[in-house]
Amino acid sequence: MKLTALLAATLPLALTGFAADAPKPNFVIINIDDLGYADIGPYGSTLNRTPNLDRMAKEGRKLTTFYGAPVCSPSRAALMTGCYPKRVLPIPHVLFPKGETGLSPSEVTVAEVLKAQGYATGMVGKWHLGDQPEFLPTRQGFDSWFGLPYSNDMGPAEDGVKSNFGEAVPQKGGGGQPPLPLMRNETVVQRVLAKDQETLVARYTEEAVGFIKTNKERPFFLYLAHNAVHWPLYPGAKFRGKSKNGLYGDWVEEMDWSVGEVLQSLRAHGLAEKTLVLFVSDNGGTGYSVNKPFRGQKGSTLEGGMREPAIAWWPGKIPAGTANDAICAMFDLLPTLVSLSGGMVPPERKIDGKNLWPVLSGESAAAPAHESFLYFKGLVLEAVRDETWKLHLAKGELYNLKTDPGEAVNVAAAHPEAVAGLRAIADATASDLGKSGAGPGTRPLGKVANPQALLGHDGKPRPGFATK
Repeated sequence: MKLTALLAATLPLALTGFAADAPKPNFVIINIDDLGYADIGPYGSTLNRTPNLDRMAKEGRKLTTFYGAPVCSPSRAALMTGCYPKRVLPIPHVLFPKGETGLSPSEVTVAEVLKAQGYATGMVGKWHLGDQPEFLPTRQGFDSWFGLPYSNDMGPAEDGVKSNFGEAVPQKGGGGQPPLPLMRNETVVQRVLAKDQETLVARYTEEAVGFIKTNKERPFFLYLAHNAVHWPLYPGAKFRGKSKNGLYGDWVEEMDWSVGEVLQSLRAHGLAEKTLVLFVSDNGGTGYSVNKPFRGQKGSTLEGGMREPAIAWWPGKIPAGTANDAICAMFDLLPTLVSLSGGMVPPERKIDGKNLWPVLSGESAAAPAHESFLYFKGLVLEAVRDETWKLHLAKGELYNLKTDPGEAVNVAAAHPEAVAGLRAIADATASDLGKSGAGPGTRPLGKVANPQALLGHDGKPRPGFATK
C-alpha cells in the first residue's frame, strides 16, 4: 500500500483554522481544458456569457496569479501530486494513446490521501496521465471514474475527432491513433464518434451531480475535468449557435452551465457551506481563446501560456467578491485539500506545493505561498519569476509583471540586480529538478511493457476491458 508511508502530519489541521472535531469539508475541483484567462466574465470576457461563473466569483475569491503548465498532462500531474510536473512526469510534451509511460503508480495522489481520510473519491472527465491499466484513475485513488483517458482530439480522423462540429469528417487519418474510448471505471462504454462529442459536457454534468447526491451524507472529493473547451469544438445542441463567439463561445457557455448545475446541486442538498469548490483551467488558451492582458498561448511559458483563471468558492469561509494576486499553482491544491481534511502529505516524498488556505480565506497576516515560480516547458526551465520580476533565461529578457503583465518591455539592462537574483534561483534548480533534462530530484515515470490500446480499430476493447 502506498499510503503506509503516511506516518507523520506535515500539514496539521491546526494550520487550517478549523477545530479538530469539525466535520470534514467536501471538495470539488472543476478543471477546464484549454480555457483562456479572459474567456469568462470574471476575468473580463465580453464575448462569452458566463453567468454562473460570474456569480461564483461574486460569492468567492479570484486568484489572479494562478499557474498551470504549458500543456495538459504536466498540469494534471501537478494537480494530482502537489509537485512541479517535471518532478513526477518528466516528459517533453504530453502523453499519447497506447503509451508505455504514465504517472507512476508509486506516486501518492490527492485522491489517495483523501480516501485514507474516509472520503468518497470520484472522477468525471479527462484523465490524461496514462492510458494503460496501471495508470488509470481507479488505480490512483478514485473509487469511480467516468470519462476519457486523454484529450478529445486523440483518435482516428474518420471518427470526427480531428474536425469541429459541422466540418467535413475525413475518411482516414489520425496518425494511427486508436479509437477514443469512453470509460466507466475500467470498462469501455463506447467508441466516441462526432455525435458523442456533442454530449460530453451534459453527460459529465449528470455524472457529477449524481455523485454529489449519492455521497451527500459523507465527505467527498469530486474531480470534474471537462474535455471542453479543447479542440475539436463540439458544443451541445442546446447551446450551439447561441453565443456571439461561434462554436468556441457556445462551448464556453455550456461549460458555464455545467458549473452552475454543480453549484446548484450543492445548494439543493444543503452542502454549500460544507464544500470548497475550486474552478481552474489546465493551461493557457489556444488561438480560439482570449488570454488578455497576457502575451502568448497554450504551449508557451509566456504568461498567456501558463497563467489561468481560478476561482475559489466556499460560502461563509471564503470572503465573497474578493481577489488575491499571490503566486499560486496547480501543485498547491493537494496540500491545501489535505490540510483542510486533517490528513497529511507523504513525509518521505518532496512536494513543491503549499497550503493555500491563508490565501483563500483572506488572512491579512499570511505570508505569500511562494516567493518564486519556475516555468518549465517539458524538461527545460525557460523562465523564473519572483513577486515582481520575470526572467526569460535563453534571451535574458526581464519583465516587470506588476506593471507589464503582457511582457512587452524588456527592462533587463536597467535592472541587473533583478536579473542576477533570478538567475541564482534558476541555477539552484540544477541540483534538484535540473535546468534541462531530468535532474536528481525528478522521480521515475511509470512504465509498462507491451502497451495496448484500450479500444482497437476493430472496435474490440483490450482484454479485460470488455464493453457493456
